[in-house]
Amino acid sequence: MKNSLHSPASGHVTLVGAGPGDPELLTLKALKAIQLATVLLVDDLVNDAIVAHANPAARIVHVGKRGGCKSTPQSFIERLMITAAQEGENVVRLKGGDPFIFGRGGEEVEHLEEAGIRVSVINGITAGLAAVTSLNVPLTHREHAHGVVFVTGHAKPGDSGTDWPALASAARQAKLTLVVYMGVSGAADIQAGLLQGLDAATPVAVIQNASLPRQRHAVCTLGELQATITREGLASPSVIVVGDVMSGMLAAADLNDAAPTRQVR
Repeated sequence: MKNSLHSPASGHVTLVGAGPGDPELLTLKALKAIQLATVLLVDDLVNDAIVAHANPAARIVHVGKRGGCKSTPQSFIERLMITAAQEGENVVRLKGGDPFIFGRGGEEVEHLEEAGIRVSVINGITAGLAAVTSLNVPLTHREHAHGVVFVTGHAKPGDSGTDWPALASAARQAKLTLVVYMGVSGAADIQAGLLQGLDAATPVAVIQNASLPRQRHAVCTLGELQATITREGLASPSVIVVGDVMSGMLAAADLNDAAPTRQVR
């Protein structure tokens, strides 16, 4: 809710989803916003080919945020947006994926509105969707999955995080696909929790660098998740997809008796 003590500033902020990485997956609306921006605050995972669409006169500020790496403080990013908008700038906060799916977009909208800043949001294709689509696998299927859950594997400091056993039980009962973001570093704990509600033979895929030429993926069972990640050297940014929608991929891997990791071109 806007703070009535502040009047709207002359500038504007748009939170723009840059998609999973492939510049051709950028929406037309996002492209127009990037081209019109006078200031762009760019996340670390945004493809340089997308940033190249900015007006040459625009000021570009890289505000990287990567798990396990030195990151720009969120409070600093929010102050930059507010200050630039108050100076009359047309600000674009350019984020990988979608601003409202583990992109801190909700927090940013709250702080901007409290400061009296006009703000809008343009969606982007989220990595969890692009990752499985690149394998010709759906997130939902009438025979295999009645719904999908997007969940973070990286809890906020001080937060107890996801109740993996409870989520696993719900997924089994409701036939849900689980898409875990930022879960590679905590895969051992995630695996242990999910095994309390799901069978060890449940199909799993780990997809790294979704939609990019360097994309890699591995298909395995839930019981083999951590061992597969370690063996194949899979790392962030990756998504972990758990559920029967991956059963065809797993069966094909077993039939071919091939190494589970494949390069996607």
